[in-house]
Amino acid sequence: MSAQDNKWKLLVIADDTPEFKKVLRLASLRAAKISGTIVMLRVIQPGDFQHWMSVQDIMVEEAREEAQEMLDKFSEEIFKLSGLTAETVIRIGNVSDVITEYVQEDQDIHMLVLGANVDGDPGPIVKAFREELLNVLHMPVLVVPGNMTDEEIDKFI
Repeated sequence: MSAQDNKWKLLVIADDTPEFKKVLRLASLRAAKISGTIVMLRVIQPGDFQHWMSVQDIMVEEAREEAQEMLDKFSEEIFKLSGLTAETVIRIGNVSDVITEYVQEDQDIHMLVLGANVDGDPGPIVKAFREELLNVLHMPVLVVPGNMTDEEIDKFI
């Protein structure tokens, strides 16, 4: 097994929330500091595709293309922040199920980094952890408050 196979991976769930930018910064800087890597997982909800099969196929392909564009943009940001090249993964399914399945597949994932909205509802992924995922996943989960400043994140690292 090579040293590359042994790298710690930080998993981030890529979304379009404002707090994800904070997650991206913290995870990128942390991974660089520990000589780790980042895996960005984008989950496409299956409920969006309840049409005829041919229309569904087109919608799935469009959603994948859109997700890849998003991940490419975030990958550029990770590289600017840390010099790291992120792994990108796109899956279709229920967010909790997809996270659980992916972590079971990739045994090098050592930490999950999530963002939380601090103005009321923390977000569906953070809620899923409170309600079900902590019972299934046995790894540290770092929740980054969406109101952290870049300076606060930099001090944390």
